[in-house]
Amino acid sequence: MYKKKIPVSLDCGLHLFMEIMNGKWKISLIWCVYSGIKRPGQLQRKMPKASRRVLDTQLKQLMDHGILTKINYNERPLKVEYELTELGKSLIPTIKSTAQWGEDHREELEKLIDSNP
Repeated sequence: MYKKKIPVSLDCGLHLFMEIMNGKWKISLIWCVYSGIKRPGQLQRKMPKASRRVLDTQLKQLMDHGILTKINYNERPLKVEYELTELGKSLIPTIKSTAQWGEDHREELEKLIDSNP
């Protein structure tokens, strides 16, 4: 297992937040589950640029950090769904606020992104 060379700073809430949210797809995964997309195949279709392996890894990390829970149904074919925990639900206002900031500054940000490929 990979062990970080630099320990996580526990003295700052921002560092804790960044440690939990570190990963390209984590915020999108949280938002999708919040929006009702709960099955692994649905999540993969919603984020086709992400490999299944990366999504599975980040879903596991979110479960390890108490953001998501995994529900295994005793059915054939196997059925798995993800749900937000209370801790995960507490992230939704922050994600909404961040998304609103992006919308509020869309024109300016799109110009910056287009000029820096």
